[in-house]
Order: sequence, then C-alpha cells, then structure tokens
Amino acid sequence: MQDVTALPEEIPMEVQLTDAELEAHRERITSFIASIVDDAGAESAVIGLSGGIDSTLTARLAVEALGADKVHGLILPSTTNPEESMSTAEKAAQRLGIEYDVIEIEPIVSAFFDAYPDGADTQTAAGNVRVRTRAVLNYFVANTENAIVLGTGNRSESLTGYFTKYGDQAVDCNPIGNLYKHQVRQLSRHVGVHDSIIEKPPSAEMWQGQTDAEEMGITYDLLDAVLILHVDGPLSGRATAETLGVDQSAIDRVVELYEQSAHKRRLPPVPEELDL
Repeated sequence: MQDVTALPEEIPMEVQLTDAELEAHRERITSFIASIVDDAGAESAVIGLSGGIDSTLTARLAVEALGADKVHGLILPSTTNPEESMSTAEKAAQRLGIEYDVIEIEPIVSAFFDAYPDGADTQTAAGNVRVRTRAVLNYFVANTENAIVLGTGNRSESLTGYFTKYGDQAVDCNPIGNLYKHQVRQLSRHVGVHDSIIEKPPSAEMWQGQTDAEEMGITYDLLDAVLILHVDGPLSGRATAETLGVDQSAIDRVVELYEQSAHKRRLPPVPEELDL
C-alpha cells in the first residue's frame, strides 16, 4: 500500500470551481432531489447522518430542495463510531431544523455475530455488516413514510470502490455523486456547512481509528488529481505522474482501486443470452 506520509503536502492540481459553477451545481442538485422524490410519488426523503461532510452537505441541499419538514435524518451509531461524530451529526440535524432519530445499531449487529461468530473476528466483514444494517434501517424508515433514501456518495468514492456493496450505496439516488471530494469541500463551504465538519479527517468509521486516506493508501487531494487527469482524463499514467510530480506507484494505486472495484459500479452479471 502506498505510504500516505510520503506523498507531497501540496498537490499541483486543483478541481477548483468558480462561484458561478458552485451555484450551478447547487441548483442542479436541489432540482435533481426534488424531481427524484416527485417521480417516485414519494412525500419526503430519508438520509443517514454520520457527522461527516458528505452526509451533511447532502442533507443541507435536500432541505433546500424539499423543505426541512420533508427530510428525516437517521443517526445510527455503533461501537466503532466516536461519540464526537454522533454529536456532530445531531448538531447538523438541529442546525437544519429537520426531524431526526438516533438508533443504536449494535444490538442488531450483535445478532448477526451471534448467528455467525466467525464473522465478528474479521474486521472488514464486521464493518460491512454495520454499514448494511444502516441501509436496512434507512429503507425500513423510508418505507413507513413513503420516502426515498438519499445516498451521500461522491465521485471519488465511486470510482475507487470506497463503499460497501449493498450498504452505503444501497440508495435511491446519489445527489453529490458527480462531485469529486475536493469539489464536495468547495460546495460545502459555498452553502455554509460548518468549518469543523469540512475540516474533519474523512473516515467511514467501519472500525475504530480508521481513516479513508490510510485505508486507500492515498490522500483525497492526490486521488482526485489522478482520477481527473488519468482515469477520467486523457493523460497516460507516466504523464500524470510527471505532471503531478509524484512517484508512479501513486498512479498505479489509483488504477488498482479503480479496476478492482469495477464490479461495484455494475449491476450483478447474468449469463449471456443463448442464440437459439
């Protein structure tokens, strides 16, 4: 895994949006949320709040799109979530003026571990159970309220597979799914998300002490630059490394994440049609 501590502090590449572009994204996303709810014949939206930047931004835009009375936040802590994150999530919900519920998921997760004890000792498997448990609760509440479930995934996570299959991407739509992480930060500042949330080190909190950068082996700033120039863009891997002034291994790491997670971005495969 790429040593994140060895990466440059400053990446000579920004996905900088102008104020006009940020406002255009804001209007596009709020219109998108409203249309998704309307097209589904739904009355409101449910969103899981983690205290992080992605869910806070999405919730804020949902309030602009639907009104605070049409957005229901779910805060679903487990033993791996720092108390500070849950407190931040509650404060975000209170600032937005939305209804929210706090549901402890560990009793549900424990039932899975009791049914299959070996899984509790596998860090990734146990973490994924917690994420998928939240997805079930999101839809349980949404189904009782004739609501849709809003996802909070961004483009950087999608392209690298940094999400749990049938977990945090088990949603009806991803309003900020076209934005790279750097752009998520920009738009968050633009719409007034609290600085403490914007500056918080990103973490899926699937286990204690986890950070996104350490698990992926690369910082989001460098990740976004490689995605834009090489994965989504026209440059070769070598040209990207030279442009950014980083080692080729950083480019290889991003490509590895992208290629290994391709199955997450597709519907489950089926056999080819028989030519009868």
